[in-house]
Amino acid sequence: MKDNILYKDEHIIIFNKPAGLSVLPEGWEPEAPYLVKLLEEEYGRIWVVHRLDKSTSGVIVFALTAEAHRTLNIQFEKHENEKVYRAITVGAPPWKERITKFPLRVNVGNKHRTKVDNKNGLRSETGFRVLNWHDESALVEARLMTGRTHQIRVHAYALGYPLLGDTLYSAPETDIIARPALHAYSLSFDHPASNERVAFIAPYPTDFKKALELLNL
Repeated sequence: MKDNILYKDEHIIIFNKPAGLSVLPEGWEPEAPYLVKLLEEEYGRIWVVHRLDKSTSGVIVFALTAEAHRTLNIQFEKHENEKVYRAITVGAPPWKERITKFPLRVNVGNKHRTKVDNKNGLRSETGFRVLNWHDESALVEARLMTGRTHQIRVHAYALGYPLLGDTLYSAPETDIIARPALHAYSLSFDHPASNERVAFIAPYPTDFKKALELLNL
């Protein structure tokens, strides 16, 4: 676990979460290990500021005091922080940049999918930028302006370029990666004690790096 610590002081801890590890306990598998429990065993009380999906790797911040938690919560609620993700798409978009604003409705059906719903969906906005492409795939950057469940995955699918490995949103089966190819690459915010802007980058995990190499991205 200590190898995944990107930064720690008396106020916050920044962690590079591996894919396959939930942030909080899952209702259908309550005995499975989860990140908050593992961190609390090592560092004491942890306050959750935001979450990443179980299948998503990358940078996440936790508060180590109630005051830091309150300060960070306000920033995140006002979207004064900046989250940048990296993803691999099935298909290479013909555009370099695109802002997507499909309204989203979450937890739909027995698979608990998020879906585009122009009538009843909530306002959702994602900025996409193509960083590299080769043949029928691309490495894209995604910036969240809102924070809906599966937002990047659904917006990419709605544009016609689902994430590699994301069979929940119609990507074909693949042996290249065993999960949706989505990594929380960087996170910036104002430090809750100093008010100075801080930024953290999470290196790609092995499976994501291998996928990039196999696809010549």
